[in-house]
Amino acid sequence: MTEGPPEEGAAAIFFDGWSSRKRFVQLRFGATLEIVQDGATLASWPYDDIRRIEAPGFALRRETASAGELARLELRDPRLHNEFIARCRFLGGLAPAGSDRALVYWSLAATASFVALVWFGIPFAADRIAPLVPASFERRLGEAAEAQLRSIFSANACGDENGSAALAQLSERLQSHAALEEPARIEVLKSTVPNALALPGGKIYVFSALLARAQTPDEVAGVIAHELGHLKHRDAMRRLIATGGTSYLIGLLFGDVTGAGALVFASKALIGAAHSREAEAEADGFAADLMARLGRPAKPLGELLTRISGSENAAFGLLHDHPLTADRLAAFAAADKGERGPPLIDDARWTALKAICK
Repeated sequence: MTEGPPEEGAAAIFFDGWSSRKRFVQLRFGATLEIVQDGATLASWPYDDIRRIEAPGFALRRETASAGELARLELRDPRLHNEFIARCRFLGGLAPAGSDRALVYWSLAATASFVALVWFGIPFAADRIAPLVPASFERRLGEAAEAQLRSIFSANACGDENGSAALAQLSERLQSHAALEEPARIEVLKSTVPNALALPGGKIYVFSALLARAQTPDEVAGVIAHELGHLKHRDAMRRLIATGGTSYLIGLLFGDVTGAGALVFASKALIGAAHSREAEAEADGFAADLMARLGRPAKPLGELLTRISGSENAAFGLLHDHPLTADRLAAFAAADKGERGPPLIDDARWTALKAICK
C-alpha cells in the first residue's frame, strides 16, 4: 500500500515494519535521525542503532526490538550516503560500545553452564543411566577393562591351589549374605601397590601388596565387602559414564565398549580419580552391614586403612581410590558389632591365602 504521491523533497522511503505501508519521508539529522512526514515525526533512530542491509540501492534498518523487524529506510537521494556514513559508526555491523562487555558476560555464562553440566548434569545423568545399562554390556566393558588392567601390571592372577581355595571360601561366605544380582568373581593380582578395585560386570581384584599388609582375615574380608558394595551399587559404571561422558555413551549406543571407553575406565580407576564421597560412604555402610550379618567386626577395615596410610605406596594405592577420612574411621567404629560369629576362615586357610602369590 502506497500513501499518495511523494511530497516535494522526499529523501527516503520508510517502512515501519508493522505494516506494508510505504511512506515517502524526509530526514532530519540532529541528535538522532528524525524520520518525518508532513511535518510529523514518524520515528527517531539513534545513529548507533542504524545498520546497512543487503538491498538494491542504499537501504538501512534499525537494530532494536522496539522497531518492527522489517522496519527500513530506502534512500532516494544519493547525496545523503556520506551523511549516514559519517554519523553511523556501526553502519557496517560492527558491535556498538559496551558490546564487548556483553560478550564477556555471555562467555562467562556459557562457561558457568558448562561447569554446571560437568559437575552436576553428567553425574546426575550417570546415576540414572547406570541402572539401565544391560548386564551383557557391563560384562563386556569389564572384560575390556580387565585386559587394560593386566597389561598395565603385566601380571596374571595368583593361582596357588590352597590359597585359591581359601579365597573361594571367604568369597562364598561374604556373597552368601551380600544379595548381589550376579555372583562376583574375586582374584588376587600380584602387585606392589596396596589396592583393591571392582570392575564393571562383577570382577574384584585384591592386589597382593594389600594382602601382605593385612593382619587378620577380617581386614581382607572388610576390603572385599567394601568392593562388593561398589558392585551392588554399580559405582564403577556410574563413574565411567560420568568421566567418559558422551564419548562413552556414543560407544555404548554403537556397541563399541572395548576401546576408548575401557581405556578411560582403566586409567581413571587406577591413576586418575576416586569414587565420590557419597559412593564411598554407601560402600562403607554396605561393608559394615555385611560384616555384622556374618557376626564379624567392621573396625578391622578401618585399622587396615590406617596402617596403609603410613606406607610409602599409599598415594598410589587403596587410599588414592578410597580416600581415608576421620569420618570414615568413626563410621567403622560406630558400626562395629563385635565378634558374634565364627571366623570366616580358619588359621590354616588364612595362612594359605596370605601365600597365594608365592
